[in-house]
Amino acid sequence: MPDLVSALMNVPLTKTVAPTSSTSTSLEHILKVVSADIESLESKILSDVKTDIPLLNNVADHILSSGGKRLRPALVLLGAEMFDGVDERVMQAAQVIEYLHTATLLHDDVVDGAETRRAKQAVCRVWGNEASVLSGDYLLSMAFHRLTKLRNLEVLELMSETTTKMARGELLQLTRSFETANEEEYLEIIINKTACLFATAIKTGALLAGASGESANKLYDYGMALGISFQIVDDALDYADEKKTGKPVGGDLQERKITLPLSHLLGQANASDRKRLDSILSMEEIAKPQIEEVIELMQHYGSISYTLEFSRKHATAAKLSIANFPETRLTKSLSDIADFVVSRQL
Repeated sequence: MPDLVSALMNVPLTKTVAPTSSTSTSLEHILKVVSADIESLESKILSDVKTDIPLLNNVADHILSSGGKRLRPALVLLGAEMFDGVDERVMQAAQVIEYLHTATLLHDDVVDGAETRRAKQAVCRVWGNEASVLSGDYLLSMAFHRLTKLRNLEVLELMSETTTKMARGELLQLTRSFETANEEEYLEIIINKTACLFATAIKTGALLAGASGESANKLYDYGMALGISFQIVDDALDYADEKKTGKPVGGDLQERKITLPLSHLLGQANASDRKRLDSILSMEEIAKPQIEEVIELMQHYGSISYTLEFSRKHATAAKLSIANFPETRLTKSLSDIADFVVSRQL
């Protein structure tokens, strides 16, 4: 098991820092400190992906203008502002992060057979799997083309390592069985699949803005813990009200994905309930009545509460990672983001 997973598993569940009043604050408000750069980034992204291929233009417009949080590129900007500030190279790096993230969404939706994305029909449902995969490939190629223009070998190596980890995470999720999965395996999956891009985003911004290796690594630790917290809440929200999330309830369950709520439930259920769970999970199709039954069992065994507390633990770890930086509006924004990520449950 990777050392990072071991370290994260040893963070105590009980010693969490209570969220501040920012938990009810919108992400847009929290990111106001870099709002002008985010607006500029939006226009750069939408103009940059315009091509002479109408299909690609339609796909790009559909997914890039569909209300994504832009949290990952915002972390690039915040990482830079902690030091010498945002310049053109930092803006290009922020574009790279958004292209990488969007490419994974396009590919994931094909793998998962997703119906929706960001409360819209998934690209694969509108234009087909081929268009979704190839559009994702195009965005990946754009990302690395822009990376070469940064002329920064350390950032290039970091980004290359991250994309490899992301693919590894997806493969781990695809090949590991929910029947034997434990929290360590779950953490390994989400560190690779999700959290490493958060960590790389903020470290990249810091490095391009002149941060020392030590400072950049502290921000990497922040991003890693933040990304873990983010994914854990996402997994809990799979069992939340569809009106709040814009996603069908129980999608991960139907796909038999290893997630913390399910892993906890399988580990806590008594013999009778475990037998019923195994029966549900062996069904060819898990329908709404079975999803509701599993949710009732999760409530009975405290699986969702446990999952959300696990998320709070890592949000706390994120804030502790930046505790030695001077208190500024930027560190407050980073702390508020950690609180916001957890507050998405409310």
